[in-house]
Amino acid sequence: MLIFKNTRFFDKVINNIPKRSFKITAARNHDSLFVHRDTKENNLDVKFEFTPENLKRAEAILAIYPEGHKRAAMIPLLDLAQRQNGWLPISAMHKVAELLNLPKMRVYEVATFYTMFMRNPTGKYHIQICTTTPCWLRGSDEILNCIKSKLNIDVGQISEDGKFSLSEVECLGACVNAPMIQINDDYYEDLTVKDTEEIISELKADKKPKAGPRSGRYAAEPITGLTSLTEEPYGPGFGVKSDL
Repeated sequence: MLIFKNTRFFDKVINNIPKRSFKITAARNHDSLFVHRDTKENNLDVKFEFTPENLKRAEAILAIYPEGHKRAAMIPLLDLAQRQNGWLPISAMHKVAELLNLPKMRVYEVATFYTMFMRNPTGKYHIQICTTTPCWLRGSDEILNCIKSKLNIDVGQISEDGKFSLSEVECLGACVNAPMIQINDDYYEDLTVKDTEEIISELKADKKPKAGPRSGRYAAEPITGLTSLTEEPYGPGFGVKSDL
């Protein structure tokens, strides 16, 4: 064991040790709710029951799965509850746990993992904009700024009239058609700022904009035209030896 008798020498050694600075990243708030906090709209006193029609749907969903595997119906049942209510309150999660005879925590784990489940109230038209790399490279920032400007809301907010809500999400799986947004169940792809303005204007008038690519292409084919299969297919027997 090394013992420093000369305290001045010891102080000099300590002072010459490089100081390590600690840095933390900036906190970023997310518009999704992962930890439940009671609100006026979302608390245990706000009751949730499936409508008779949706209860029949829930029973039909459960009938698909064999005994011992009913818990696999959790996501379809949560989706059904969300479609009925518009978003997913904690009382709806408890109802799903009751139907599946599962601990409530098992439902919490799923409902807070998937961003498709909205734990906060949403507007009539819920706009989800993808800002992952492919969309960002194709101008999703401009689309996002256009939406904010036209609706006067930020990410995680609902417009004053309750008609629109905005969320920023990860990849929605339409990278070839970037940039894109999802509004309720519909995808709007190959967007420009002008396209976005037109979509929002139609929704404000409660019209349904045509979903899909806005560039004129049918789906995700090359925007400049076909790059393969450009010739008529050869007939039967092409390339086969004549003696066969």
